[in-house]
Parts: sequence; structure tokens; C-alpha cells
Amino acid sequence: MPKKRVVVALSGGVDSSMAALTLQEAGHEVIGVTMRLWATNEATSSSKSQFPNPARNIIDAEQTCHKLGIPFHILDFEREFKEHVIQYLIREYTQGRTPNPCISCNQYIKFGFLLEHALALDADYLATGHYARVEHRDNAYHLLKGVDPDKDQSYMLYTLTQKKLARTLFPLGNYSKRQVRDLAREKGLPAAGKPSSQDICFVAADYGTFLSQHVTT
Repeated sequence: MPKKRVVVALSGGVDSSMAALTLQEAGHEVIGVTMRLWATNEATSSSKSQFPNPARNIIDAEQTCHKLGIPFHILDFEREFKEHVIQYLIREYTQGRTPNPCISCNQYIKFGFLLEHALALDADYLATGHYARVEHRDNAYHLLKGVDPDKDQSYMLYTLTQKKLARTLFPLGNYSKRQVRDLAREKGLPAAGKPSSQDICFVAADYGTFLSQHVTT
């Protein structure tokens, strides 16, 4: 692929950091972007807050950009995140359905508002650290599973349209999680030893407590 300008969504974790490095080593112009999805004071205003403190992840993402020598931007999508993800989650639970907030976040936040911002920066692509692949054949873009069956995330991206897939890169789709972790250590990335997130990113404790604080009866 000829050199392109690529905006990489950085969470502060090892996957998105390696996505940025992989693209940089392939010769692309890489721009790092981190989204602020909830306010720091909302996360730290009380010891019982159900929002994780976003400051740590922002610092980690900035350190990655410093290590790679690439530009770093912070985008405030707090209002959009509450509208399209948190309110969706609460609405589904109160109606007796089990939501998947990651799918909604990918549809509206990452590959909605963030993709629009990337294109406004004259980027050719938006890249993330998802374990998935995009293949162009038969005049269409196809969303494929990542090669690591234990980490495949393609199911969380099923809402991506042809127009969005055409502007999306998943640099880690052909890697296993172990390979990514090993390469990050080898390259000295700041996030190499950071634990992988196992839960919903905006719930610091458990779902039940989160819902009890946000659902009105």
C-alpha cells in the first residue's frame, strides 16, 4: 500500500499502541487520537464512582505517541458517548434485554464521530487495535475474523457499512495476542506490560452497581 495518512484510535493499551507502530513501520503517516468519553471529575468525585479515571489511559496514549514521535490529539466525545452508549445500555436493561455497548460504541463513536474527525484531518484511513480484518474482493469490502480465534472481535464490528470499511484498517488482524504482546515488549512500547481490559471500559466495578446508580424506577 502506498504511504497514507492514518489516524489511529489509541486507548492507552497494548493493542492500539501496536497498531500505531505497525502502521508507522509500514511507512504511513500516523496520527494518534484518544477519545475522552467521560469527565475526569465524574470518575474521581467520589470513592464510589462507577466511572474509571480516564486520565491514566490518556497519559499512556500520549506516552506511546511520544515514543513513536507522532502527533497526539484528545477528542471530547463525552456527550455523544452518554447519548449513544450509556443511555442505550440503560434503556435496553430496563426493557429486559441484554445490550452490547461495545457494538454501539463502535457504530456511533469510533466509526461514527471519530471516523468523521479523521476524515476532517484529511486522513485516508482510521485504524484501531481490533482483532479483525478487512478484505476487498469482488468489488466489495468484506469484514473477516482475526486470525487469533481467542481474540477475534469482528462480531463487534458488524454494523460497519461499505463506506466505513473502505476507510478502516485493522493492523492486528493477522497477529495473535501473544505475538502483539511479544512485539510490544521487543519494541519497548510503554503499554507492553499493561493488562488487557476484560470488562466494559466505562464500568469501574460491577454492572449491578452501575445500573443502580443510573436507572431510575
